[in-house]
Amino acid sequence: MQEAELHDLSDDADYAASQQEGSASMMRCYSSKLSTSSETEGAEIVYLKDNVAIHPTQYASERISGRLKLIKQGSTLFMTWIHYKGQSMNAKLSEKDRNLYTIRAVPFADVRSIRRHTPALGWQYIIVVLSSGLALPPLYFYNGGVREFLTTIKQHVFLVRSVEDTNVFLLNDFQNPLQRTLSSLELPRAVSIPSMPSTPVLARESTSHENQERTDVGVSDVSASIPQYNGRRRQKFHDPARDISIQVLEKFSFVTKFARETTSQLFRESHSNGFRPLERRKSNQSDVYSHKPSDDAEGVAVQSPVEFDKLSLVWGKPRQPPLGLEEWATFLDSEGRVVDSKALRKRIFYGGIEHKLRKEVWAILLGYHTYESTYAERKHQRSIKKIEYETIKSQWQSISPAQAKRFTKFRERKGLIEKDVVRTDKSLSFYDGDDNPNVNLLRDILLTYSFYNFDLGYCQGMSDLLSPILFVMEDESESFWCFVALMECLGPNFNRDQSGLHSQLFALSKLVELLDNPLHNYFKQNDCLNYFFCFRWMLIQFKRELEYEKTMRLWEVLWTHYLSEHIHLYVSVAILKRYRGKIIGEQMDFDTLLRFINELSGRIDLDATLRDAEALCICAGEKGADCIPPGTPPSLPVDNGLLYSQQDEVL
Repeated sequence: MQEAELHDLSDDADYAASQQEGSASMMRCYSSKLSTSSETEGAEIVYLKDNVAIHPTQYASERISGRLKLIKQGSTLFMTWIHYKGQSMNAKLSEKDRNLYTIRAVPFADVRSIRRHTPALGWQYIIVVLSSGLALPPLYFYNGGVREFLTTIKQHVFLVRSVEDTNVFLLNDFQNPLQRTLSSLELPRAVSIPSMPSTPVLARESTSHENQERTDVGVSDVSASIPQYNGRRRQKFHDPARDISIQVLEKFSFVTKFARETTSQLFRESHSNGFRPLERRKSNQSDVYSHKPSDDAEGVAVQSPVEFDKLSLVWGKPRQPPLGLEEWATFLDSEGRVVDSKALRKRIFYGGIEHKLRKEVWAILLGYHTYESTYAERKHQRSIKKIEYETIKSQWQSISPAQAKRFTKFRERKGLIEKDVVRTDKSLSFYDGDDNPNVNLLRDILLTYSFYNFDLGYCQGMSDLLSPILFVMEDESESFWCFVALMECLGPNFNRDQSGLHSQLFALSKLVELLDNPLHNYFKQNDCLNYFFCFRWMLIQFKRELEYEKTMRLWEVLWTHYLSEHIHLYVSVAILKRYRGKIIGEQMDFDTLLRFINELSGRIDLDATLRDAEALCICAGEKGADCIPPGTPPSLPVDNGLLYSQQDEVL
């Protein structure tokens, strides 16, 4: 195949997984199980393939090529991938950088599934999903060999093809293959695999019923869900690499110690170079400071790894009352255009918006209307977009029962949405009660969005993001388009490989290292550098951490993109700093920390946190900005066709 400079990965469902620098290095903990030397006593190479590559970026010229091996030692089969020494086409990556991708001796007892991809444009590749739900970077076979790879595995371990997806191969599936397919996997309890090395893996209760009750996961409270976990039936999922990852992160206290250790290893070993910005901007101000904690904050002052210029010390300004109707009018000209968008965004950043004004201003903040649009233009756009919305909505409304029987994706998404919306914000009168029309609107908007963005579809957590928008807009079409605008920024949070969430958690770890080195060192010593305890914060923007009104106030502050489009990361740092004394003083391990963070729900002082976040953002300066990888959500997307990794493939 003629190799193009830019390899189009837009139709590769998991291309983004290969962009997570260092993601394969988590497997180094396996290195003690088997030497990488082919001369290891009792080891036999049963498969060897050259020119198998990992793509750190979408550019084919920057691939890292290497050698893939299957090695049999005793009764155990291992997989290794080692890059070629001194032959990298990627001048941007050093030898040390490329070493981060090395896969050393992964035993197939710890592999859950292998998905084979054959894109219309490009090379065949595979995704190996571990029992913990974590996925290795895609391995691209430039010279073929996927069939032989799978055939060899089948000769040595129990491997079956999924009955629902012919490109998915299940390993160590000792139950009825017809009942246990890749699409039915969910976060399970840990068990040992019979006739295999005693490595803990994840298994789940099987089911053949399509409409059985699904466990409330994704953004549910971990501590609250623990007693109910083993006693409830589960719904099938068709995206294990996405859905298992969501559940592994959210219900992390169930995951084996191995999964936590290997993922922590990923963050430890990628800190030196992981997610580096493409360009480093030169700082023209001092980057380092000592942050005096708020009066009610616990802990001691920050001891930053670098000294901050005292002249750069800027504390968060007092919060202001919300923007009201009269003041709003001063920002508009006679035809309704926003005269000074920066001044408006600054005003909202410091005070938020009165509720009766939110409907008008949120549409602008979210980008549904532009700052330059007039009253007349906004009215015209609403009428045009309403027609467009109804057209999209009619696509799923016109599906007959007979067609639905043959449309698995539609049935599953509809079922998931219907189960989620009836649980969304039931404590709010706006959504309370049986057959609530607003709940029906939530369902209709989410179903329509799943057709509007079919690649992304529907994922748990989206109903939480839509709920406040519908509550404010009170119009189906306008709520839909505002939700579309929000998902343009937050959509990567729901990628199958969780690349959007991983990039945010990585950036958070770097910011804590910069702004609170003692806390960073504590997390490092206690294997908490993956920051998975902050997963829910990132996924739904603190929706479950604050009261409903405070959630709306925070969101409109974040949407201003004033100071930074990633102010939510500084909010996270501010919360962690505030409770640093308690975290360290009580010697919290990962499980205790996860419970503690979840128990903060409803107890966060939003105004104080925003003041601290502002101070942290300003004083971190360019050094803080450099900690955040380009494109990290909620960055505005680049329209290059690579916004989302596909969530469901039409087979």
